[in-house]
Amino acid sequence: MQSSLIALNIGEIFSKLWSSMGISQGGDVWKNYIMLVIACVLFFLAIFKKAEPMLLLPIAFGMFLINIPGAEKILWGTYTDEAHTYDLVTNRGLLWYLYYGVDKVIYPPLIFLGIGAMTDFGPLIANPKSMLIGAGAQLGIFIALFGAIAIGFTGAEAAAIAIIGGADGPTAIYVAKMLSENLVPTIAIAAYSYMALIPFIQKPVMRLLTTKKERSIRMKPLRRVSKVEKIMFPIIVTLVVGLLLPDAIPLLGMLMLGNLFRESGVVERLSSQAQNGLINTVTILLGVAVGCKAKGDIFLSVQTLGIMAIGILAFYCGTIGGILTAKLMCKITKGKINPLIGSAGVSAVPMAARISEDVGRETDPSNHLLMHAMGPNVAGVIGSALAAGILLAIF
Repeated sequence: MQSSLIALNIGEIFSKLWSSMGISQGGDVWKNYIMLVIACVLFFLAIFKKAEPMLLLPIAFGMFLINIPGAEKILWGTYTDEAHTYDLVTNRGLLWYLYYGVDKVIYPPLIFLGIGAMTDFGPLIANPKSMLIGAGAQLGIFIALFGAIAIGFTGAEAAAIAIIGGADGPTAIYVAKMLSENLVPTIAIAAYSYMALIPFIQKPVMRLLTTKKERSIRMKPLRRVSKVEKIMFPIIVTLVVGLLLPDAIPLLGMLMLGNLFRESGVVERLSSQAQNGLINTVTILLGVAVGCKAKGDIFLSVQTLGIMAIGILAFYCGTIGGILTAKLMCKITKGKINPLIGSAGVSAVPMAARISEDVGRETDPSNHLLMHAMGPNVAGVIGSALAAGILLAIF
């Protein structure tokens, strides 16, 4: 009797152990394994290709964690409804709490605070016409908006997808969370993946749309911007945008606060913290939180393929819009503006500006466009935040 009881207990123990193992999970678990492979591809891009590793690596690891079969109940929690509503989760795990900053739209504005503290708006202030190029580069957002609606997405979903064209990860996450939360992981991964591929996306377009003569144009050095101008800029921009487009204030306001920390010269500790400790911490939390929502049963769908296709279209159209705007300005100014800086109108700071420099130096190694390209580049950051505010106001 006792030996049979011991055998029964051992059997129950092994049965419980087996049922708790990931390899025993049924259903659509094959989708989890595909997502694990995709996560490994992102690891490769982030680590070996150095493609936006600061965010791509934590996103990939969040994706990797949540797709380990059986791990979701431990890391996220147990849903009490079939619709998988965020608030109806019991036995909440670590990732549920990390995602709170995305759910309540806390992380993206904090990222913008850090970006503002790291950004020098001097080139934009010295050449305000750069704002026109930044505006032209938002063409991708609105082309993608109508493209998404055309293939069957709702207006709010299309707006969330379209913001990928702004080449600004935090803005894409912010708008997606506000308008279509179920699309957050796909939109975030598309935005950061394409940002990582910007050199491959932009360079062929830049060479195609410009002539050798245009690429050789040398621009005059920018004027020196005074400290007073740099201090007044974030204050004035915040006031004007707040009055005209309040929906953009959470992002743009934090961007300008960070910049005011930088330029005021009286809060170096706050500026340093925003540039380093704060933005690094929030980047980790944001990346892992977004990645953990990319589960196989949600991510692997025809809808995801549609979003990825529209995202790449948005990036191309944004680049084209910026270049064509710069070409027009080149004609108007009789050859004083190099059209290559137009590609920097997308808000991938400072990568897009560096690409303008690289392509320019391919034609003339002694021609330096980086500082000129930084004007449209930071204008693109402001432009994408304004575009986000417009979409939020409409939808």
